[in-house]
Amino acid sequence: MGRCIAHVDMDAFYVSVELARRPELRGKPVVVAGSGARAVVTTASYEARKFGIFSATPAAWARRRCPDAVFITPDFDHYRARSREVMAVLKEHVHRVEIVGLDEAYMDLSGIDRPKAAARRVKAAIQERTGLGCSIGIGPNKLVAKMASDADKPDGFVVLSREMALERFGPEPPGLVPGIGPKTAERLKERGIETLRALADTPDAELAEMFGGRLGPHLAKLARFEDERQVETVRVAKSESRETTFERDLRGLEALEPVLETLTGQLCETLAKADQSGRTIGIKVRLDDFSTHTRARSLSEPTNELTTVLAVARQLLRDFDPARPVRLLGVRVAGLDEGATLAAAGQLELAL
Repeated sequence: MGRCIAHVDMDAFYVSVELARRPELRGKPVVVAGSGARAVVTTASYEARKFGIFSATPAAWARRRCPDAVFITPDFDHYRARSREVMAVLKEHVHRVEIVGLDEAYMDLSGIDRPKAAARRVKAAIQERTGLGCSIGIGPNKLVAKMASDADKPDGFVVLSREMALERFGPEPPGLVPGIGPKTAERLKERGIETLRALADTPDAELAEMFGGRLGPHLAKLARFEDERQVETVRVAKSESRETTFERDLRGLEALEPVLETLTGQLCETLAKADQSGRTIGIKVRLDDFSTHTRARSLSEPTNELTTVLAVARQLLRDFDPARPVRLLGVRVAGLDEGATLAAAGQLELAL
């Protein structure tokens, strides 16, 4: 078969984990979501999705939309533990596995005799060992495999060639493909490109003129389901962040700086435990008008020291000094893949 990639996507993972603990809820609309005024849905059961409730739906709206739904507070420690069980099954059956989240992974089935049969064995083993269901998509590359895994959920098993993907998804809007966001899809629509087939047929030169020499041709490759990415058995995190959405908007540095200090402490503790450090420190601020602003500064050496990270993050926030009330605040350390060697705080200097 040549190159053969499978994408494993757990079905409504967080909800499925909760139903394993509370089987009496099976068949009912179940929503995993926080309880705050601005909480959003993490995952909804397929029964709840019939009411228009999906991931990232505001929890308050979901409660109004389906008052009979059972709402459960997320338990991420438990979800991580169950995820490790699932990924262990994958690694027992397939040598090359790339974990891309708690509930999804890629498997490289190239060179395996009867790869479809091997994937079905993995699917059955996950169900038998964990009691959780999944959907599997198989294709010649990661993009086709991911599209296939989502094509027939839940409990799906779809095999597509690139040509079959073009035929099946060609009439769909470009935003269906991972990597083509809402803003890009809207710009394409403004130019009369409303389907993946139309995007695939648009000359690269024309797209380059619209979106630039790199993004334009890349969009065409996505629409043609061309993807050369390899399955990476070791993924190095490039950044780590912490952020919070406030129950009510906060105004002024006096209110924001204590929150920034708490978030930075949590972030640096995580980095230290993982023996990770980075050179680029950034903040994220979302205002009450939903506009999002980021600021960043790079250091000459990587760090995970609280005093250093907080000093830079605090100065970035003071320089930005948001004039409007703030809805969300976050802090980030990036460049973790550039090296994990820790530097003493006294040796750090701001890069010019």
